[in-house]
Amino acid sequence: MTAVLLSSSAAARDVSHNEVLELRRQGLLLPLEQVLEQIETRHPDAQVLEVELDREGQHYLYEIEILTRDRQVRELEIDARSGTILEDELED
Repeated sequence: MTAVLLSSSAAARDVSHNEVLELRRQGLLLPLEQVLEQIETRHPDAQVLEVELDREGQHYLYEIEILTRDRQVRELEIDARSGTILEDELED
């Protein structure tokens, strides 16, 4: 599974590259690779379409859009610290 785009969302507070590196160094964010492995287990053979890292208050969230093997577009919201999948829904 390969990420096509990694960006910060304008809807939530932007997360700079330097901030991401510092948060990873401090162990406050899971590596994106680990999160993508979790998605691969849940949705085998899915293709990643977009990845965003948002900050909402004190929480960081990965928002990941995938195309499943049965051609459905899904959006997953994942707690970037714990890896907990908070939402997994079909995109309209």
